[in-house]
Amino acid sequence: MADSSFDIVSKVDKQEVDNALNQAAKEVAQRYDFKGVGASIEWSGESVTIKANTAERVLAVLDVFETKLVRRGVSLKNIDFGDKEPKPSGKEHVLAGPLKEGIDQENAKKISKIIRDEGPKGIKAQIQGDELRVSGKSRDDLQAVQQLLKGKDLEVALQYTNYR
Repeated sequence: MADSSFDIVSKVDKQEVDNALNQAAKEVAQRYDFKGVGASIEWSGESVTIKANTAERVLAVLDVFETKLVRRGVSLKNIDFGDKEPKPSGKEHVLAGPLKEGIDQENAKKISKIIRDEGPKGIKAQIQGDELRVSGKSRDDLQAVQQLLKGKDLEVALQYTNYR
């Protein structure tokens, strides 16, 4: 019997992020507490930029945006705002965060170690670029690995693809 396998990836649905951003921008434009404070949220290529006249307003816009992301099923781990401390820039405060896609080497090694140490015997994890290929004889073991990883608090959002 041939080995079964699946890939562990970390991808962002950019269309959903764009939809969440548009909803957040619309809400910021309409809400009374954001009137006249120069609050805005925009998409600049691969990062999200939030601007307002005070740090508190920037964090309020960020909260609106994060709420929209969660409602659309996008993990907050996919956008890295760092320490979430807005930087003063002239008369306004700015917070920028890039989209994170792919599993970096450090996290791939952590995930691979978790699978080796805590997963069922006979399961192999191979790092392939920015994703992991997990293979084993039993599909039940592969599902056990997925459940194991869902129970862990990792720094990246994981999706499972190419299950065969």
